[in-house]
Amino acid sequence: MLEVLNLGCVRGNRRLFRDLSFSLEAGGFLELRGPNGGGKTSLMRILCGLATPAEGEVRWNGTNIRQLREEYSAAIAYVAHLNGVKDELTARENLIVSERVAGNTLTVAETEGALERVGLGRQRHLAARLLSAGQRRRLALARLLLSQAKLWILDEMLTSLDDAGIALARELIAEHLAGGGLTIFATHQELDLISEGARRIQLS
Repeated sequence: MLEVLNLGCVRGNRRLFRDLSFSLEAGGFLELRGPNGGGKTSLMRILCGLATPAEGEVRWNGTNIRQLREEYSAAIAYVAHLNGVKDELTARENLIVSERVAGNTLTVAETEGALERVGLGRQRHLAARLLSAGQRRRLALARLLLSQAKLWILDEMLTSLDDAGIALARELIAEHLAGGGLTIFATHQELDLISEGARRIQLS
């Protein structure tokens, strides 16, 4: 379970939000909405442990994430605007290195299966710098597909994806939730995800 308790965030002289509380259990989906500069990315960075809130705390299974450190880091997969792709590596190498950093070892079949699933089978040996913006986003989807993280935190995941890519993202998230995973998703676009545990928060 993820619990957010009385969270507040200030950037410079501007308060983005205060007294924000919610919880998310296995299979839960939370959609974050709001204008640019409304605090969505700041909230996600706090939830990832990359930024410190002005007030309140974030708990994972009842414990403050500041105390869990590496244990919590292993439980989350964070995809932000830049995808986390290394330009000098091939699509295949990006997946291998990403999972190695997370402490996981991939087989050739797992790597190539993930790339085929996201439509990058033919580009597996291509340097990431040569991929289009949409293909780089699909590579980020492949990382999610291989990740063992229970909590996915996705910031504008649909950006640069075509209709087929958006459908694929929806499919992968639905599978993750069905397997007991949790997802927090910031977007300006409609994901149209049908989930019993779905909630929406509007930041402004």
